Amino acid sequence: QVQLVESGGGSVQAGGSLRLSCAASGLTFSNTAMGWFRQAPGKEREFVLGISWGGGSTLYADSVKGRFTLSRDNAKNTVYLQMNSLKPEDTAVYYCAARSSIRLGASKKDNEYLYWGQGTQVTVSS
Repeated sequence: QVQLVESGGGSVQAGGSLRLSCAASGLTFSNTAMGWFRQAPGKEREFVLGISWGGGSTLYADSVKGRFTLSRDNAKNTVYLQMNSLKPEDTAVYYCAARSSIRLGASKKDNEYLYWGQGTQVTVSS
């Protein structure tokens, strides 16, 4: 059974930083492309960042370029989302997602991810 467990969410003032973690189990993590999406109240879920199975390729949403970074630690089966220079518009529930474990690249399309975490709330106040 695949499980993705996010942690690290919370409340922060604008300009601050947070690091989200997503611990994966039940899949071959080292062969799995991972992604982060977010959903703000009243809005559709949107892509944030994605990383290929080997970590050599990362996709970014334009809204987070230069502020957010994504990394993975295959030894810990964990992917990290480092969020700097946070803005109130970054407020959302952040979801970790995993593609099929067949050495795929990153993707911006949520329907290309098979597994999802429960989400973690990030609130940025002005």
